[in-house]
Amino acid sequence: MNFCPGCGMNLNSDLILSETRNSGVKRLQKPKRKLSAWNKYVKANSNKPRFRLRSGKINLKKMGVAFRKTPAGKKRRR
Repeated sequence: MNFCPGCGMNLNSDLILSETRNSGVKRLQKPKRKLSAWNKYVKANSNKPRFRLRSGKINLKKMGVAFRKTPAGKKRRR
């Protein structure tokens, strides 16, 4: 084992080996899951000031009420 004379840290090439192993192999990416209608609504409207509290948090209760008035929200209640 090699150690750094200044700090005593291990100088093994484990980090370099792990990088070369991962960079040479292409992994298959899993397909991303489709967002639900509610997820899409939150993503599109979360930065709008009418759904933000003064503290910067999202008012999910108000957003849920507004979502139920949209066609996508009404579709759930059928």
